[in-house]
Amino acid sequence: MGKISLYGLDASPPTRACLLTLKALELPYEYLFVNLFEKENFGEEYSKKNPQHTVPLLQDDDDYIWDSHAIMAYLVEKYASSDELYPKDLLQRAKVDQLMHFESGVVFEGALRRLTRPVLFYGEATLPQKQVDHVTQVYDFVEAFLEHDYLAGDQLTIADFSLVSTITSIGVFLELDLAKYPKIALWLERLKELPYYEEANGKGAAQFVELLRSKNFTVVP
Repeated sequence: MGKISLYGLDASPPTRACLLTLKALELPYEYLFVNLFEKENFGEEYSKKNPQHTVPLLQDDDDYIWDSHAIMAYLVEKYASSDELYPKDLLQRAKVDQLMHFESGVVFEGALRRLTRPVLFYGEATLPQKQVDHVTQVYDFVEAFLEHDYLAGDQLTIADFSLVSTITSIGVFLELDLAKYPKIALWLERLKELPYYEEANGKGAAQFVELLRSKNFTVVP
């Protein structure tokens, strides 16, 4: 087994998705903090490893992979003793991939990043209500997807890791109504029971929420 290093920061949902995967696989790894606010991700050394300047970044010996979804899939394929987290069955894998594309395009890019970036990096003090309304759509979709204990079925997969990292972050813009979304509430409780959940996701999600709230943004019509 090679030396694994993960570059990221706890407040980053994609970083947390990878941390959940590393913990689930019980893999030893080095965790390297990247300060986005000091633009360390644009430094010469980091840019050579990841020209897209994003976090997380996985280093496995001399190989580099970025994008949390690619990282999670790679880790399971290479190091897992079974395929439960990322099934080899084509239909089951397609369901997991479908959910990760949903997280990437609809949840992270379509809702979370559009709300977070103006506040954190451009000093915006207000957010339009119509943009925040996208969060409701996200909750509606995830509630509908949860026909079983986990998003892709009865088994925990990396799709759950991907989506829990963003769902536990996006509530800073529109709090999850547990009564309106009982399936999401139960799903979150199941994930919080994982012995590594708090270290890998809970702590960082709290940091994310605290950071956003410190900016004192308001939502306007």
